[in-house]
Amino acid sequence: MIQAFRKGLADENPLCVRLLGLCPVLAVSARLIDAFAMGLTLLAILAITNTAMSALQTHVPGRFRVFVCTAIAGSCASAADLLMQAYMPGLSDRLGIFVPLLTVNSLILDRALGFAKDSTPGMSFGDALGMGTGYLLALLGIALIREILGSGTITLVPIGGFSGTIEVPGLSQSPIRLVSLSAGTFLVLGYAKAVFDMARPPAKTNREEDKA
Repeated sequence: MIQAFRKGLADENPLCVRLLGLCPVLAVSARLIDAFAMGLTLLAILAITNTAMSALQTHVPGRFRVFVCTAIAGSCASAADLLMQAYMPGLSDRLGIFVPLLTVNSLILDRALGFAKDSTPGMSFGDALGMGTGYLLALLGIALIREILGSGTITLVPIGGFSGTIEVPGLSQSPIRLVSLSAGTFLVLGYAKAVFDMARPPAKTNREEDKA
């Protein structure tokens, strides 16, 4: 479990290292609260799909796995979308079609059809928690940077008399609008990947492995 978390958080972070699941990043990373909702939803769907595919691996022929995986992920995404429409209509309107689109999210398909098919349900669940948490934290980091620089605000959950929006002095009056645009997403993501690449130890070459 610890190794799975470490892999998802740093070594194989799905967003900043492997660049999986970029569609939600482009869609919802301009506001922190929207990014949190999307990341949490993806984590839940990934955990359910991974565990289910691992449990069913001996009962589903290889040629049908992609259909079963899509059906499980699609059912979870539809349920999440309906719950948001019923209880959080404002959030549902902002996330829009991107919640149902989690059905074919590359991260979910990669882990459910790649890792889970050869692992136990417990290992698959741990892998989903690690990868999902790594994705969520990376998405939150990108959203926080984009919202602060691009809008000069930080959006949280409204509680009592708190409106849910914190204004950043200086930037709220003169934000860097480029960062709030789609091009800003790639800019911030590119810098995030560069930081992750510099922090990771260099891969050994074949010659170095032979000497070892």
